[in-house]
Amino acid sequence: MFNNLSDKLDKAFHILKGHGKITEVNVADTLKEVRRALLDADVNFKTAKDFTTKVKEKAIGQDVLTTLQPGQLLVKIVKDELTELMGGDVSGVNLSGNPTVILMSGLQGSGKTTFSGKLANFLKTKKNKNPLLVACDVYRPAAINQLHVVGDQIGVEVYSELGNNNPVEISVNAIKYAKEKGYNVVIVDTAGRLAVDEEMMTEIANVHKAIQPHETLFVVDAMTGQDAVNTAKAFNERLNFDGVILTKLDGDTRGGAAISIKSVVNKPIKFVGTGEKMDAIDVFYPSRMAERILGMGDVVSLVERAQEQFNEEEARKIQKKIAKNEFGFDDFLSQIQQVKKMGNMKDLVGMIPGASKAMKDVEIEDDAFKHIEAIIHSMTPIERSKPAIIDVKRKNRIAKGSGRKIEEVNQLMKQFDQMSKMMKMMQGPGGKNMMKMMSGMKGGMPGMR
Repeated sequence: MFNNLSDKLDKAFHILKGHGKITEVNVADTLKEVRRALLDADVNFKTAKDFTTKVKEKAIGQDVLTTLQPGQLLVKIVKDELTELMGGDVSGVNLSGNPTVILMSGLQGSGKTTFSGKLANFLKTKKNKNPLLVACDVYRPAAINQLHVVGDQIGVEVYSELGNNNPVEISVNAIKYAKEKGYNVVIVDTAGRLAVDEEMMTEIANVHKAIQPHETLFVVDAMTGQDAVNTAKAFNERLNFDGVILTKLDGDTRGGAAISIKSVVNKPIKFVGTGEKMDAIDVFYPSRMAERILGMGDVVSLVERAQEQFNEEEARKIQKKIAKNEFGFDDFLSQIQQVKKMGNMKDLVGMIPGASKAMKDVEIEDDAFKHIEAIIHSMTPIERSKPAIIDVKRKNRIAKGSGRKIEEVNQLMKQFDQMSKMMKMMQGPGGKNMMKMMSGMKGGMPGMR
């Protein structure tokens, strides 16, 4: 995400390379390029102008710290200002009600119905809540069916009323039903339109007045850029919503909505959608997003995702196998499955500092592991448990069975052998010392005890 913006900002900071001090002259050229980069990313003009003015005021005349070059110092100032621009602190969702009522609003096509399911799944799995989804998009029959499909997928009940075209009545009845059945969160999915119109705004305002939600969230497609911000402004004037959800942040988004929306409507971004799967939802951290925009990665989020998928018992078994030289392809396959659960590969690479820049011309597919999995699945159980027995004849059979070239099988065998040796080294005194050092990091590292 934000690759184009990141590249342009990186080029802007290079203007200061070689200078010993930030001056009004050299910072002006840099910030001119920063402003241009923000405008190209569809950031609101006033927001971009105010932003660069603040950065200039903080940067002018600052002596370079002993460990920093002028470019690095300006990057830090820009990072701090970007963080502040996008909200500063993380903003959670209000779950104080019994039941908590959450009203979802937004235009048609913004991903509102899908995100209602993602939010329900998030609250169920991460917050130990018992949510109820409510289908109030009475104009698009497919929306009601879609919500039921989503509900079945995540194991959450969906409340809908066949033949009732009054969203106010449906939402009020749904809350009564939730109280009777013991649901402690009610997520109301409302109708969207292709554009803001009076009929739509009046209807959702009536629903809002009738159910008095604890949280009103505005769902917006991040790929629509500045249009998203203008739409948010129109909705906020009628609903005074509590927060914003940015969907499709995994696409080729320019970043304008994420950067501008807080300053325009003065409401925080609470969640972001990062993919199509039901667990592709992240709490929005302004500081982490600023770091990613500036190509610094997001190691904290990467570690958190790894810890969510990390199986302690499985890790202990694998450590024992490594120590006994019994680590096989079945174990390797289980590690791949855990990595896949962490999210799409493009998003994960973006969390590694410097990786986005190094791999900007490399196309990373979500199914990047499918060829490796095909090769491993073409092995016999004995071959997977004892890779050393795989000779040329077996490799040819595996290649044919997986539909891959023999060179790919050889490459996988070589990489597996190198990885096994490295993991064996990590079991030694030096590796254990390194593990001990890394475990002192915030939250520790998954699998390291």
